[in-house]
Amino acid sequence: MSYTYDYPRPSVSADAVVFRKSDDKIELLLIRRGNTPFKGMWALPGGFVNMDENLEAAAARELKEETSLEGVDLHQFHAYGAVDRDPRHRTISIAYAGLLTQKDAPVKAADDAAEAGWFDVDVLPETGFDHDIIIQDARAFAHRMKWF
Repeated sequence: MSYTYDYPRPSVSADAVVFRKSDDKIELLLIRRGNTPFKGMWALPGGFVNMDENLEAAAARELKEETSLEGVDLHQFHAYGAVDRDPRHRTISIAYAGLLTQKDAPVKAADDAAEAGWFDVDVLPETGFDHDIIIQDARAFAHRMKWF
């Protein structure tokens, strides 16, 4: 089936914000991007939604592909649609948040992630795209959910 239209359409992506409680701190899972844009920078696990999958499935798939983490209960909390949020083209992202209850779940970078790791939410590296805004909103969502 061909997808051609008289005017351009935006792409849709799904991002996963995964928290975990580790001793006396809250940590956040990030990946180091292996591709442009923002190659080498840290970012949330995520990517484009396939034509044949729903949004939550896309978030879970991207999380597994980029970090090997699966089985996280993801909750949709916001959509992000700033015109310039992705320098490649017009992209709308649906953000999901989850709390990992398993403290020692290993993560392993794969797919287009060069690295994956846990970071103290109070000491995060600079992130690509608008992920700093998404993380801030996810922290507020997590507090409303009483995760921490």
